[in-house]
Amino acid sequence: YGYHNHAHEFTTDLGGGKTPWDVLTSELDPRLVHLEIDIYWAVTGGVGRGAADPVRFALDVIRRAPQRVLQFHVKDRHLDGDMADLGTGTIDFRRIFDKHQVKEYIVENDTPDVTPRQTAEVGYNYLRKLRF
Repeated sequence: YGYHNHAHEFTTDLGGGKTPWDVLTSELDPRLVHLEIDIYWAVTGGVGRGAADPVRFALDVIRRAPQRVLQFHVKDRHLDGDMADLGTGTIDFRRIFDKHQVKEYIVENDTPDVTPRQTAEVGYNYLRKLRF
């Protein structure tokens, strides 16, 4: 099984600074569950936590997880926090991809700037040209 994150796992304080992400990753059996990190939501969680470097926050989430990170949901982020088509927002994907390789990159955008087909093409073309 795979688990896909959102921002609230990183920003909700369950008491004593413990977050839902802390509970999930400590309880999920790494032999049975892998992680499918949504980079947009991890970065947004970093913004919500007041991280000086939200991309570093997302990288730390990936690095510290006891489960294997096998997939990335890849969607970009406008400065105002809305989702953006890949390569048109603020997330430095090369920096993330340089640090962690996955088996699958899933282009996703819940609020595309263009039609769904065009957003898929923008994402595909961005990822195809990105070198890491």
